[in-house]
Amino acid sequence: MGSTSAQNNGEGFDRRDLIKRSAALGLVAVPTMSFLSACASSDSGSGDKAKKGKTSAKNPLGVNETAPLAVTIFDGGFGTKYATDANAEYKKAFPKAKVQFHATQKIQSELQPKFNGGTPPDLIDNSGAEQMDMGVLVGKKQLTDLTPLLDAPSYDDPSKKVRDTLRPGIVEMGQFDGNPVWIMYYAYTVYGVWYSQKALDGLDAQYPENWDDMLALCAKAKKKGIAGWTYAGKYPYYLPFSLYPFIAKIGGREVLDKIDNLEPNAWKDPAVKAAFEAYYELYKKGYILKGTPGIDHIQSQTAWAKGKALFIPNGSWVENESAKVIPSDFQLSVGAPSGLDSSDKMPFGTIWASGGEPFIVPARANNVEGGMEQLRIMLSEASSKNFTSSVKSLTAFNGGTDGIELTPGLKSGVAALEKAGDNVVNPRLQDWYVKLEKEQIGVSCLGEMMAGRMTPAEAIKKIQAYADATAKDQSIKHYKHQ
Repeated sequence: MGSTSAQNNGEGFDRRDLIKRSAALGLVAVPTMSFLSACASSDSGSGDKAKKGKTSAKNPLGVNETAPLAVTIFDGGFGTKYATDANAEYKKAFPKAKVQFHATQKIQSELQPKFNGGTPPDLIDNSGAEQMDMGVLVGKKQLTDLTPLLDAPSYDDPSKKVRDTLRPGIVEMGQFDGNPVWIMYYAYTVYGVWYSQKALDGLDAQYPENWDDMLALCAKAKKKGIAGWTYAGKYPYYLPFSLYPFIAKIGGREVLDKIDNLEPNAWKDPAVKAAFEAYYELYKKGYILKGTPGIDHIQSQTAWAKGKALFIPNGSWVENESAKVIPSDFQLSVGAPSGLDSSDKMPFGTIWASGGEPFIVPARANNVEGGMEQLRIMLSEASSKNFTSSVKSLTAFNGGTDGIELTPGLKSGVAALEKAGDNVVNPRLQDWYVKLEKEQIGVSCLGEMMAGRMTPAEAIKKIQAYADATAKDQSIKHYKHQ
């Protein structure tokens, strides 16, 4: 979900304009579909593709050294400097090529006409509130298979393929059906419950590992005039950042897999019921910051940073996105979701971590090889370090932190990953079925439940109906865990 931001889902990920939000979310899904229908209606581009260049040790992908390169970056919480710095490296490698760089928050509305006309950019950071539906893009064959990039020599060490330098799960995330890899997720995001260690110290408290302790801490905070939780009320699809791994902890990762696979009655699993009822209890006991349902991600993060609430479900982009409002002595930390009780199937520390900031190379791009080469440069150690040091986030490159003084949030995220070990989950609904995840599950159900306008049972029933309808809709490309 990567930096995304309204300012930005990001999902600072303004990112999370990430992971992709929009106050008019319902309006975003419709144009997305019309965009893809138009794309599918015509397969011939309006311009000639650049001829492939000669392959060599320095040019393994065969980039045409004189072909122009067009790059469009989502201008969110991660900013754009990391991308322009990588563009500068491309220019050094191919000085005869003209590089056109464009930053925007309006990915879909600006790129829809280009896709429809057969003139999309060569590389796109498909993030933000107007993120194009990845599952539909793949289903309509609008993307280039990035396997040649993954099998190319890495930028730093020709003896290693690019795929061998990536963090676990990155390649798999870019796959939707079979072996082709359609997306390169550049950022590596740790999702969870974010908090101030200083605030917990002030309450003489530790991060709660089970739900009874969570409720007890929220009660203690309430007596001090501090809310237990807040969240992006206008974009309640942030809630799953902690809710989904909570479900997995209770019932096992297979529960999330069944949900992703749109299996019948997946949402009626006892683990889902237990998790929903636990979160609903935060509302019933008055542990949610007053006014939360009406505020956006920036407002909720600002209130939290000012000490009005202890916890907020978010991704690691929050450190950069909220840098201007987080106090220097905040001691930013991330916790894996508190468990329910000793009957949980997975241990405390189970967390959601996955690739974010999805980069794509359109199938009808003029300079496909150039788009992939730009990604190869970005996946170098130098570019990775540049990104991590400037935006406080890890990248898909498995390393790039040596010699960098990690910020509190980044250090906490790395520690959380180490504690999780193999207990890392990666729900795919937000990649495979954007409308279902954001508009239907997030806004129509989770948002209503946490505002007290729907009970957990009602929310589960409605979500299951939405999931069933998605499963039966033959106009939607369906995916399953392999």
